[in-house]
Amino acid sequence: MVSSQKAEKTEGMKLLLLEKIDPATMKGKNDFVVSMDTVGAGVHEIVFFVNGSSARFTKATEGMPTDSAIIAIVDYIQKDQVYTYEKNKSSY
Repeated sequence: MVSSQKAEKTEGMKLLLLEKIDPATMKGKNDFVVSMDTVGAGVHEIVFFVNGSSARFTKATEGMPTDSAIIAIVDYIQKDQVYTYEKNKSSY
């Protein structure tokens, strides 16, 4: 996502458009959110994000006007002792 005009406090912060997924199937839910990237996530990476006031509790987003922040890049997802996602084997 590219934004040429941003609030002054958000200058230099990368914004990513995220699609929520079903972790069991890895299918997109067609439900999207724009989030500030605090961890350097890349395209097609699975991430963990927080909403609301929790989004302003990272060092990178403290005092910023945001309601969503990416706080982790996911390495794997396991459900019922079965891996539904492994970052290094990703073809999802």
